[in-house]
Amino acid sequence: MSKTRLLEKWKEYHFQARHLTVIFVTLFTFQLIVSLINKSSMRSVFNGAQEWYQKDSAEKTANLTTTSFELLLESVGRRHRLTQDQETKLIKAFDILFTQQMLQRNTEEMCVLIKTGDSVYAVDDGNALFALLFNDSASANRENRRHEDAIRMFEGLSSQMAAQQEIVSVVTNHHTFNTFVPLILRGEDIGAVYVKDTPDFSFVTSEIVSNYDQTSLIYLSLISLGLLSMYFISSYSVKERDEAQKLLLVEHENSIKEQVNHEKEMAFTKRIYHTHHKAEKIVGFIRRDLATLSAGNIDEVKYRVSKYANFISRIIYDMKWYDPPIQTIRSPIFCTDVNEVINFLVDQIFLRTSAKSGTFEISFNPGRDLPPVSINEFVIWEIVEPIVQNSIDHGARSDLKIHISTRFDADSRTSFVSITDNGHGILPELLESDETGMKRLFRENVSTKEASYQNVGYGCYIAYEMAKRCGWSLDAANLTDGGCEFTITIKN
Repeated sequence: MSKTRLLEKWKEYHFQARHLTVIFVTLFTFQLIVSLINKSSMRSVFNGAQEWYQKDSAEKTANLTTTSFELLLESVGRRHRLTQDQETKLIKAFDILFTQQMLQRNTEEMCVLIKTGDSVYAVDDGNALFALLFNDSASANRENRRHEDAIRMFEGLSSQMAAQQEIVSVVTNHHTFNTFVPLILRGEDIGAVYVKDTPDFSFVTSEIVSNYDQTSLIYLSLISLGLLSMYFISSYSVKERDEAQKLLLVEHENSIKEQVNHEKEMAFTKRIYHTHHKAEKIVGFIRRDLATLSAGNIDEVKYRVSKYANFISRIIYDMKWYDPPIQTIRSPIFCTDVNEVINFLVDQIFLRTSAKSGTFEISFNPGRDLPPVSINEFVIWEIVEPIVQNSIDHGARSDLKIHISTRFDADSRTSFVSITDNGHGILPELLESDETGMKRLFRENVSTKEASYQNVGYGCYIAYEMAKRCGWSLDAANLTDGGCEFTITIKN
């Protein structure tokens, strides 16, 4: 496998330096805490064991040395006349005892303390000791200066040692043992053997700490390998999960696209049905006008048929577009008189239908000084016509009266188109607003007609959407005296 492929394979696991950093920082922190706790525990145990062992070791060493001196002195007796050769051997034996003791690793100071009257003499070599024991004490005076601390401590402890005849240890500097062992010769307390000992356990501690550090390193390595293995496994699982999620998202995206296309097709089908129904009605009017065409009404018929034909053209154009371009709805090239459009709808659409059916009355009261708007007149037709048709369909009265009026507020430069009826009004739940402020009445597929009717709930929806695309607003409310009112607000 090439170096490039290895690098790509490594990148597949999303393995980055920060992961290793987090792993090792965490491990190092935990291991440091554990090490500190363990070392503190070991130090506590060592301190207790070391204090006991140091004292025991120092006392045993001092006791053994004292016993050696006692045995040596017992073998020759005190104040006994010795030959020159015996003196030499005895002095050498004393020196050997002193030397052997000082060769001990932890021994810092050693001397023999001899009580003579009220004086205490400290000696640390064979000649001085021999002179002090077998001759006189004059030659031992010079030794007192070298062991002043030992003499001072012995003087303070001599009464206790004489009464109890026990080994006494004085601890200084927390780890230095000053051990005094009573020196008995022929049942007489003649002084003590002093040993200053500082037992050192650093080599034991070093070995234990070294072994512990090795164990910690092995433990850390094993944990690191375990974590890395877990990370590789989890990374592989994440990779598989990401691939599965990717496939799921692609499938979900395709499903959404299919659903959107289906909804667009359904909406387009509703639009075609809606506009086809309008076109049928307009074509019927054209046929009637052509049937009644004469030389006297040719201009009037020509005007109406031209309007009808242009509206049908607009309907066919709408059937080609699910979302028509905004410039076909509003543009500076349009200059439409709203009153003229509404008046044509009333006279040439609804009143012609009313004359045929006789089920409702409709009137129009145009406001004065209503400014023209930059909106395609057939878009206004598509806004007003569904609202009026809604009042006709849902009025449910034989004496239904629909009134349309317009007015202009010069102060706010706003025009208003009001469409009212004396029907049963709108159900309260249809006037409830959602979080966007849109009333349920203007949602798609919302209607009070029976479910057996197809393609319902589209008139108010398309009127609302068209008004919004024009920059207008459409609202609905029930009247206190009965019926309802639709209000179109136009910002000029």
